[in-house]
Amino acid sequence: MANNTENSKRIAKNTIYLYLRQILVMVVALYTSRVVLATLGEVDYGIYNVVGGVVTLFTFLNFAMACATNRFITFELGRKDYEKLNVVFSYSVLIHIVIAILILILGETVGLWFFHTQMNIPAERMHAASWVYQFSIFACMVNIMCVPYNALITSHEKMNVYAIFSIVEVILKLIIVWILVLFGSDKLILYAILIFAVGVFMRVLNQLYTFHTFKNVHFIRVRDKNTFIEMVTYAGWSLLGSAGVIFANQGQNILLNIFFGPAVNAARGISMQVKNAVESFANNFYSAVAPQINKSYAGGNIDYMKILITSSSRYMYYLLFIISFPIILNVDFILKLWLKDVPNYTQIFVVLALVISMLTCLGKPLSSANGATGRIKKFQILEGTTNLLLIPVTWFILRVCPIPEFAFLTQIVFCVVLQIIRLYVIHSQISLSYRQYWVDFMCPCLKTSIISMFFPIALKLVLPDNFVTFFVLSVLSVLIVGISVYNWGISSVERQFITNKIKSIKLKGKYK
Repeated sequence: MANNTENSKRIAKNTIYLYLRQILVMVVALYTSRVVLATLGEVDYGIYNVVGGVVTLFTFLNFAMACATNRFITFELGRKDYEKLNVVFSYSVLIHIVIAILILILGETVGLWFFHTQMNIPAERMHAASWVYQFSIFACMVNIMCVPYNALITSHEKMNVYAIFSIVEVILKLIIVWILVLFGSDKLILYAILIFAVGVFMRVLNQLYTFHTFKNVHFIRVRDKNTFIEMVTYAGWSLLGSAGVIFANQGQNILLNIFFGPAVNAARGISMQVKNAVESFANNFYSAVAPQINKSYAGGNIDYMKILITSSSRYMYYLLFIISFPIILNVDFILKLWLKDVPNYTQIFVVLALVISMLTCLGKPLSSANGATGRIKKFQILEGTTNLLLIPVTWFILRVCPIPEFAFLTQIVFCVVLQIIRLYVIHSQISLSYRQYWVDFMCPCLKTSIISMFFPIALKLVLPDNFVTFFVLSVLSVLIVGISVYNWGISSVERQFITNKIKSIKLKGKYK
């Protein structure tokens, strides 16, 4: 019990580090998005997003191995087997180098063919787009080789360091924006080169830190065939799931390009910026919880693992809802305030992307639980196949009804189906009952959402679209969601804990 309390405190502390990081990262990212869009223009911004998406399609190889790396490193830390940890780390480094080389080969063959024959890019920007494509491949390779070192940092739960590195990266990207405004005859090419340079710098920084800090972890010559087979088998089954996720996201971006051109990709790119900024608040909390889910399973503490799954799912939803709801209510005003020129479809794309974000994040604790068990075959087959089906279904729908919003609406339906599939598999693996999941997670979230939405939506329908309305609706919706969560969204034990904390803070202030 004491150990669980200590773990909960560590989760809370790491979450604070990650949120401090996120506030700065989000502010800078939103600012740089505005300047980059204004500097590059709508078409070039769309080109950068969709060309990078072609390269990202090949990273399903890396995504699968990254899941395996994080799982095995965290698992061995949970068992405190440092000899095995070195073996896992060394294999991870070697495998990621091989993956980077494979992506280079795929990018310069299949990817290059697709880029030149299938993409909808204006002829006068083809030369610049080719530069973007090449440097996107190089940047992708560098990011892949960072994975084992990032996994060491997050598995050791050094979230303060992770936060500092993220802040360094976002400051460098801010400097890129200033350079972009001041210099460069072709700013799209310059942007791609500078983003690659930042990736190289962060790769070196990560490696230097891990070598200096984790002295008990180092690269060794490995001949442990069993560990290699275990890691590759795990990654092999993850491959289908990761391919599904990446092809679903980037495949839809490419379909939008084929059917509607780069201007619609610009609108999607902006909606993804908003989605990622909002989603990162929940991801920060998840990053602090995920290692504990793995370590709980490794230590045989299944009951605590179940509590973490339902409670973290609930808190992630509340975090996303309390941020997303005011944005959805004021999307037109926010976009006009943020961007100089708002591309067509951006407003509806942002709203639908935020709904997708809330649904997608709910699956992460269940995915972590499945990864911790190591029995991922059934989970990955069902999830991966469902995700891969999204692309032909979206293609068919856009072919019949060429309306861009339908791509997002189709993904929302698939998100609901995927969540049902995940719960079905985890139910059989760790005996997480459907009733427990409904009572501890689904019911409080539905109740809180329904109660919170009614009054702000009614006000929105009668108030004009201006700054006063934006301020009033934002403050009011946050207050109503907060009150609803406190009264109907958390358990009596959690409510008492919050009340006691508030009382203790008041007493400290009184006796200072």
